[in-house]
Amino acid sequence: MDFELNDELKMLKEMSYKFAQAEFTGISHECDEGEKYTPDIRRKAADNGLIGAWIPEEYGGAGAGFLGNTIIMEELSKVDMGIGLNVVAATFGCESILHFGSEEQKKAYLPPVCRGEWVSAGAFTEPNAGTDVAGYKTKALKDGNDYVITGNKMFITNGSVCNFMVAQCITNPEEKKHNSFSLIIVPADTKGITRNKIHGKMGIRSSDTAEIALEDVRVPRSNLVGKEGNGFRQLMHFFDTTRVMVAAQALGLAEACLETSIKYVKERTAFGAPLGAFQLTQMKLTEMAIKIEALRGLIYKSAWLLDQGRPDYTLAAMAKYYGGQTAVFCANYAVELHGGYGYIDEYNVQKWYRDAKILELYEGTKEAEIMTIGRMLQAR
Repeated sequence: MDFELNDELKMLKEMSYKFAQAEFTGISHECDEGEKYTPDIRRKAADNGLIGAWIPEEYGGAGAGFLGNTIIMEELSKVDMGIGLNVVAATFGCESILHFGSEEQKKAYLPPVCRGEWVSAGAFTEPNAGTDVAGYKTKALKDGNDYVITGNKMFITNGSVCNFMVAQCITNPEEKKHNSFSLIIVPADTKGITRNKIHGKMGIRSSDTAEIALEDVRVPRSNLVGKEGNGFRQLMHFFDTTRVMVAAQALGLAEACLETSIKYVKERTAFGAPLGAFQLTQMKLTEMAIKIEALRGLIYKSAWLLDQGRPDYTLAAMAKYYGGQTAVFCANYAVELHGGYGYIDEYNVQKWYRDAKILELYEGTKEAEIMTIGRMLQAR
């Protein structure tokens, strides 16, 4: 077993972090405060091969695999998790096109996203169905050579800025629940679509999140991804990859919390000694470091298995569950170690504290991950 990154991945890791430092740092506060999306940075990231790095070169990607993409997400999230999401999640939804789409769909949709020209979205969550993905209500009725789609989607990443979305719809209502869904590519400028950006989020405020209403939206049946009725299984496969990416966000944020806290406690004095000299301080730093290293192992193994064509749904759920917990834990300790300074926006730790909580919510709540892991353990 070799736990060492190869030279290519080491270079990608270094380049990603340097890019984030150069491009994110100066605008991070402004984007957080003003809820500003960052299209210019997305295009620069594409020029550096950071968008769709997991996509094969024949479709415009860098061919770095899911481990490479994980490392990019980790490094960008060390600087700003929201802006990093604008970069890596510009391909959100493309996972299903690559794995299940036709050759024509892959060639039409993947290269423009990798070039930074287009943005995709995964339109799955609905106002009354999030974790319960089998509870989605959006319908796509057949009408000649078209689907006519009606429904509502909620909390959609890239929802108001995307060029197209991959939407989960009921196409076979007469079938059993899990066999009734299909994934359909929907151009965002299609007549009947209304998109409203959601304001006032607690964290990742530079990332675009929207509510989408679809009313008699007509798209050709050739936009079906894979086979009709396979949408639920395709979505579960989708989560194998995206949950690992969310865990990578958690890893990057947690690492930033630890590194910043170490620097602060070495400089800050209390009772005539550096704050880092106290045993309680050392305990907090130690617990943060242990959790980070354990999380790294879960994430890198999950991503490596994806690249081997052997996705492990349970391991991905474990990485996502532990990632959210680790990020929240480390952000909380970072604020505590900074004391009053950790509570004001002059220091980044208060932003990381706000950003961290979403990692326990999206791509499956921590409760949903527990249910998934528990079922799989009992099915062995």
